[in-house]
Amino acid sequence: MPSQPSSSYRGRLAPSPTGLLHLGHARTFLTAHARTRSANGTLVLRNEDFDQQRSRPEFYKAIIEDLRWLGINWDEGPDIGGPFAPYSQSRRRASYLIAFNQLRNAGFLYPCTCSRKDLALAASAPHEGGPAQFDGDDPIYPGTCRPQAQSQAQPSSSLNHLQNLPPSHSAANWRFRVSDGEVIAFHDQHYGLQQFVAGRDFGDFLVWRRDGVPSYQLACVADDAAMRITEVVRGADLLKSAARQLLLYRALKLEPPAWYHCPLVTDSAGQRLAKRHDALSIRTLRAQGRTPQDLAQPALC
Repeated sequence: MPSQPSSSYRGRLAPSPTGLLHLGHARTFLTAHARTRSANGTLVLRNEDFDQQRSRPEFYKAIIEDLRWLGINWDEGPDIGGPFAPYSQSRRRASYLIAFNQLRNAGFLYPCTCSRKDLALAASAPHEGGPAQFDGDDPIYPGTCRPQAQSQAQPSSSLNHLQNLPPSHSAANWRFRVSDGEVIAFHDQHYGLQQFVAGRDFGDFLVWRRDGVPSYQLACVADDAAMRITEVVRGADLLKSAARQLLLYRALKLEPPAWYHCPLVTDSAGQRLAKRHDALSIRTLRAQGRTPQDLAQPALC
């Protein structure tokens, strides 16, 4: 049974049902569970299934089974409800549109018609300032569709003809314009002070895709704010996402949560685990007779 919360701490589990959970997920979710319970707080389960092309009901079912096998319980979620329902992102589109329109009407966004191929070609072209910069696995956006400098107090004139259209009808991606050179700093509860420079460490980032799907950054901020999450626990590969999300929190005039990023689990080759690592999926480890206690041991991988 869920515990009886006695503090204002609100944590969350936010799995995406696009594959089986692996060992890295297990350790992160166990950390989130432990931090919530030690704070006598409320733990929220959110089903991050906003990308309907990749999400599968069978994966969601497996996630629930694996979390319960790990001994993790939650106080609010798709299966038990709560005051901030719905807890599945596929049912929260209206709230993402509200956030999107707030950002667009304030002039923070611009439409971008660049394809992945365009960005790959731009990254491979010679650069006067040295080699192309990358933001994770993708090149930093080169600013191809970025409008001229403008005040963010009023909507851009280039957006006026799209103001009344939902983003899925614009035939374009929508990007958040960062202020090049701005330092985004925050304290991480595990890693300490973190600093990223806009335009160098990351560029203008997607908030809405041309196929009508909100980006992870926008959906995460909208949901964590709506569900009153006070601390986000997730993997260290998302540290840079915290910097982007802080810009969205500021633009939307929302209070950001605290952050706790967990060290990544890597395979024998030193590569961080992904959902393609079936040998280290929780489902496979369970079938091998492993116990939840085994999964907490670093030597397992």
